Amino acid sequence: MKILRFSSWPGRLAALAGLGFACVGAALAADTTLPAAVQKALQRAQVPPEAVSIVVADVDAAGPVRLSVRPDAPANPASVMKLVTTYAALELLGPAFTWETTVHLDARPQGGVLPGNVYIKGEGDPKLVVERLWLLLRRLRAQGVQAIAGDIVLDRSAFAPAAHDAAQFDGEPWRPYNAAPDALLVNYKAVTLGFLPDPAAGVAHVSIEPPLARMDWPVSVPLAPAGTACGDWRTGLQAQFADPARIRLQGSYPAACGARHWSVAPADPQGFAARAIEGLWRELGGQLAGRVRDGQVPAGLPLAFGLTSPTLAEVVRDINKYSNNVMTQQVFLTLALQGTGQGSTAAARALLGRWWDERTDMPGTLVLDNGAGLSRDERVTARALARLLQQAWASPVMPELVASLPIAGTDGTLRRRPGQAAGWAHLKTGTLRDVTAIAGYVLGRSGRRHVVVALVNHPHAPAARPALDALVDWSHADTP
Repeated sequence: MKILRFSSWPGRLAALAGLGFACVGAALAADTTLPAAVQKALQRAQVPPEAVSIVVADVDAAGPVRLSVRPDAPANPASVMKLVTTYAALELLGPAFTWETTVHLDARPQGGVLPGNVYIKGEGDPKLVVERLWLLLRRLRAQGVQAIAGDIVLDRSAFAPAAHDAAQFDGEPWRPYNAAPDALLVNYKAVTLGFLPDPAAGVAHVSIEPPLARMDWPVSVPLAPAGTACGDWRTGLQAQFADPARIRLQGSYPAACGARHWSVAPADPQGFAARAIEGLWRELGGQLAGRVRDGQVPAGLPLAFGLTSPTLAEVVRDINKYSNNVMTQQVFLTLALQGTGQGSTAAARALLGRWWDERTDMPGTLVLDNGAGLSRDERVTARALARLLQQAWASPVMPELVASLPIAGTDGTLRRRPGQAAGWAHLKTGTLRDVTAIAGYVLGRSGRRHVVVALVNHPHAPAARPALDALVDWSHADTP
């Protein structure tokens, strides 16, 4: 594992900070009146101007600030916080950084039997999904292992995340976005239920991926009465996920939905990796006399083979396009692991906090929790975030960061939000129960590119999305 010495960065950071960001600081030169379309949309949403923080500035640090409304008010950014974590990772780790999942054997296979244990050690790969786990286990078979006489031991010691209760945030622990980070994160700790209607049999056939050992699930569910619209088909299934040994579907499935998939996080997330690895190993024809358990690779045990992750640039694209929380937290803890040798939440907060202070020269404007924005506690100011985006535009990793952002009206979380700026804006979105936010870059009709940051914190915040869309269109139009 390569350890990044954070002390080697201040000179570079200070030099970049010295490029100058007077435009964001020059609030006196900026308009402080909301555009009419934005005001009307906020009024319709019943959101007062006092709940909004906005900065629209030229992407060039020497350019003007077009709009500045409550720029220094700390606000919850929701998933916009992912911009901070992913930009820091691209800067500190590099776009080509990869994670390695390693496999170790404590004995030699004999006639297809391993008379010992298999050790699988994770170092935080955010994308150890089913296909790649299948590849890892196939490589184990290629080592001449068909039957394991001992155990499969999972080494997750690289990370020491903070205690996590999947139900604490919103009382919905089966939602994949509530999954906790893990040094050996398998398939985001989620299963995908597949539904395929069979009208002749009167059922929808149910599949599950990955297959989980010691888990029962229905192979079919009754079809809803003929003519039932697809509608809220998930609720109609009356699913229950509280039992770690069983998934129950007590409702029905509308044939009008056709083939559908539903990703859920079943109970016992700590045991998910063990169930998934054992289930897939057995499905591949492998045999296991022992069990799958947690442990650590013995010192000096040689490497049998490894599995390399996609590059950080690819991972960041998945994170920002689709706002993946657990992948972000994997990156957050990886920063700490690579920078300090300790993959803990506290170490990640400290490291990223230092990076932020040196990057923005605005200490005290960032409050970190998990780096993903799935938090009631994280805070940032619009001015500081705008300053960071200006710096990012001048950074060597700008192409990777911008390419990771959803394009308005085109893809990711902005695919269904068209407008006058469709195709002209790269923006990260953020949504919580009382937060809606955007931040990123908008290309104006004049040919000038703008940094746009808007944070809304209010009980009616989700209803304010049209106001943010109007702000983006206004920025694109380049009107006075």
